[in-house]
Amino acid sequence: MAIPESVKKNWIEIQKKSDHPVNAIGVKINPKDVKTLSVWKEEGIDQYQQK
Repeated sequence: MAIPESVKKNWIEIQKKSDHPVNAIGVKINPKDVKTLSVWKEEGIDQYQQK
């Protein structure tokens, strides 16, 4: 299931400011939260994480 483009755009902007995986509202994603992490990777948000 794809997320709305407006949410994805916002999520990317939030992720650019963080050096760890965050959800669409800027809260750190728990490493045990496999479902959210998979969406994070599928949608390509991981490419915007600060190194």
